[in-house]
Amino acid sequence: MRLVIQRVKNAQVVVEENIVGKIEKGFLVLCGITHTDTEKEVDDLVKKLVKLRVFEDENGKMNLSIKDIQGQLLVVSQFTLYADCSGGNRPSFIKAASPEYAEKLYHYFLQKCEEEKISVQHGIFGANMQVSLLNDGPVTIILEK
Repeated sequence: MRLVIQRVKNAQVVVEENIVGKIEKGFLVLCGITHTDTEKEVDDLVKKLVKLRVFEDENGKMNLSIKDIQGQLLVVSQFTLYADCSGGNRPSFIKAASPEYAEKLYHYFLQKCEEEKISVQHGIFGANMQVSLLNDGPVTIILEK
């Protein structure tokens, strides 16, 4: 499982001209799932995600977690995080999980985030989505398990 986490001032995801998820201060999380991922990887990464201290404290130091600031999550599935461009110019997505398998783990990921008592918004799995954000910092972190 691969997460690209961007600290944002705001973000939203649009599907067919409708806003389906929108947050203010928090994380935009792009979530890629490979065929060997299990609920264990999800559990481990959610624990890491909610404890990641990249928000500034009163001294301007990155010392606070998303829970500390009562931030929000916008989670977007993105199989292209497992693109392999080593063989040419057209990416191979063979390392990405099948849609059926990935969708189950994606929804499990959302559930585990919600269990952390964080406001969670999300895109629509498998949809053509337009994502916009105002990156804060910029701060972008990649987590992988």
